[in-house]
Parts: sequence; C-alpha cells; structure tokens
Amino acid sequence: MEISGEADSDKAIVDAVTRRIREKLEMLISYVRSPSCVFQVPNHLRSVNDDPYEPQIVAIGPLHHGKPHLIAMEEHKIRYLRSFLLRSDESVSRYVQIILDLEVNVRNSYAEPVSHTTENFVEMMLLDGCFIIEFLCRMDRFDPIDRIDVIIGSNHMLNRLMVDLLLLENQLPLFILQKLLVPNITEVEFIRMIFDVFGPFLPRRMYAPIDNLATFMNLLGLFHNIWQPSDARGVSDALENGGSKKRFIGCATDLTEAGIKFKSLVDANNLFDIKFKNGIIEIPEIRIGDETERLWRNLIAYEQLTSSRGPQHFSNYIAFMDDVIDSAKDVEILRSRGIIVNRKVDDETIAILFNKIGKNVFCDRALYADIVEDVDKHCEDKWNRWMSKWNQWMANLWDNYFNTPWAFISFLAAIMLLLLAWTQTVYTVLSYYK
Repeated sequence: MEISGEADSDKAIVDAVTRRIREKLEMLISYVRSPSCVFQVPNHLRSVNDDPYEPQIVAIGPLHHGKPHLIAMEEHKIRYLRSFLLRSDESVSRYVQIILDLEVNVRNSYAEPVSHTTENFVEMMLLDGCFIIEFLCRMDRFDPIDRIDVIIGSNHMLNRLMVDLLLLENQLPLFILQKLLVPNITEVEFIRMIFDVFGPFLPRRMYAPIDNLATFMNLLGLFHNIWQPSDARGVSDALENGGSKKRFIGCATDLTEAGIKFKSLVDANNLFDIKFKNGIIEIPEIRIGDETERLWRNLIAYEQLTSSRGPQHFSNYIAFMDDVIDSAKDVEILRSRGIIVNRKVDDETIAILFNKIGKNVFCDRALYADIVEDVDKHCEDKWNRWMSKWNQWMANLWDNYFNTPWAFISFLAAIMLLLLAWTQTVYTVLSYYK
C-alpha cells in the first residue's frame, strides 16, 4: 500500500506540473509575436550590474530564479521548450517524470538547501535544462525553428547570455542534460555541440578529449577541466619546483629595465603556455572583451571552491599576470609587444582589471615557479646585469638627447666636425715632422 501511495503521489505531481507547463505553452501559442519595431531599453543598459557572479540575462537553477531583472527570459524558456518538444516528438509528462526521478540528487547537488516545492522545482529544472539544450541546438545549426529569435539575433545579448551559462551560481547538474537529451542527439554529438558553440567565444581552443558528461559537475566545471595547460607547461613539471622559495615575479616595467624582453606567443594553442628563454618571456595573446572579467572571476571562484579536487591553473595564471601588470605602463609594454589586444578601453582600465581579478586569489603558484626562478637567475647573472645597465644607459641617452630627428642629425654633424678636426690635426703634426 505504501508503494502504491508513493506512485500515486508521483503521478499527481507529474500531472500537476504537466498541466502547468501545457497551460503556459497554450498561452504562448495563442500569442503570435510580430517583428518588433518599438523597443524598450534592456535592463542591463538601464542599470549596470557590477556583480560578476550575478546573471544579467537568464537565471539557471534556483539561486537566482525569480529575480526581477531575469523574469523576461522565462517566456523565452517556454518558447524554447516548445521547440525542444518538436525536436524530440515526446510528451511533456515524459520529461516531467525524468526530472521528478532525479529530484533528490539534483537538490543534493547544491551547496545550500533549496526551498522550492517539488512542483516548482521540477518545473524550473525542466525549463532550464531544455532551454540549454535547445539553445545549443539553435546555435549549432543556425536554423532556429522560430523565425524570430531575439537571443541569437543580438550579439550584445548573446555574449552576455553565454557567460551567464558559465557563472558559478547559475548552474544545474550536467546529469540533467544527459537525461533530457532527445533521441536524435547522442551524448558525443552534444559534447561536440558544446565545444563548437562556446569554443570561438572562449580564449584559446585547447581541449582535453571527453565522451561522458557525467564526469563533470556542470558546464563551468566542464570548461575548467578541459582547459588544461599543454604538456609543455604541465602542472606536474611545475610542482617539481616546489622547493623554490621565490614565487613572485616583478612587473613588466621593472623586468624591462632589468633587461628582460617580452614577446607575443602567436602560435600558442593554450592560454597558459607562458615561456622564458634567452632573456625573453613569451606570453600567448590575451584578448580583453566586455565579458572577460565575469568569465575569469567565475573560473577562479570555481577553483577556489574545488581546490582540493583539482588543479588551479586559472588562479596561477591570474596571479602571475597580476604580478606582471602593476600599472598602465606595464600594460603599454605588453600591448606594444602584441600580448594584450584591446581596442575599447585604455591601459589604466586594463591594469585595474587584472589587479581587481588577482586580489585575494590564493593558490600554490606552482605552475610558473620555474619561470620565476629562471628569470631571477637571469637577472642576477653578472653579464646580464652589466648588459642591462648598458641598455638602460643607451635608452636614457636616446630619450634625453636624441628625442627628435634634428637632435640626432646635430649629433652626427658634431661627430663629423670632430673627425675632421682630428684628421686636420694629424696631418698638421705629420707635416711638421717632415
């Protein structure tokens, strides 16, 4: 009788959630939207949100669900669910039952207790999971079922939404997506879609091969774990330098004055593959965009919370770059070498960006310990120190006395006059003795 009672309870929940979703789908179908010609200013333009962990376009999961500035996307989730159902040719009740069966595991996936009722929780997870899958399908195939898609059609909104899907507090367990995948999309195909859609949006395409979503907690964890340093900059190699006492490197200005040169590593496949050889620090190109800070901050936050279970290569990278970039002058050095690429903000803003992101980042600093040690040895070498002083002297001479073309021409003229005077003196002395 108890088993029968539980089955009846589950059926009642499935029926209730199915009925609610069908009502929303019917309301959506009865409302035919025409192409917009009068627009409202988007919320993210009315009030700039300085919280890098707060979603700006869409709420995924329970932590930000129901916030006023995210309510508008709930209608789009219903629209995407309708398209998802057309692709799968399955009933709403089937997917409601799938989520209901996962409810306990899903709730346990969140660090804090989730207060939503079972019906609200199941509906929310179904809409959010189907939204992510349908969004990836549309982005991958470029043939949205709806003729009007305000999300994909706006680059400004699209960029923010894609970062929203990677925010630490805006996640749902990947095993939900795994269970919801429609029959005509295999798990391997879905993983390929994730890479193809997010790949061009993210810096450097260096992926570790995967074929099972269940091994990752969420989308943010997936991208963090596949964004690994290459073999040339392996964590295990760096950890061997654990005995090195010095883990901090000087800023670009000080290093340049010490004779260290900077170069952009154009052919790098990986963001983390920083190299040092023959007095030159090679750093892969860094493209600074509107969403760079939000993305990096959430990747670092993920590492800080999971440091006991995985590597901290983003924290190591930001800590290293925060050392190298201390002021706008440091940014100017890196930008002039083609390392930092940005056309929207000034050098001071970029310096503040790196200093803000690097603040309160705790890590072992092992990834670049060998570079820090090699740079330190290079600067302490007597010959290198002498050459550094010579270069500084020549640079100061050029800046102070040859800062204009006429100054250099005057210098050459003076040298010529001295040579002529010296030559005349020599001939005079020789003729006297003859």
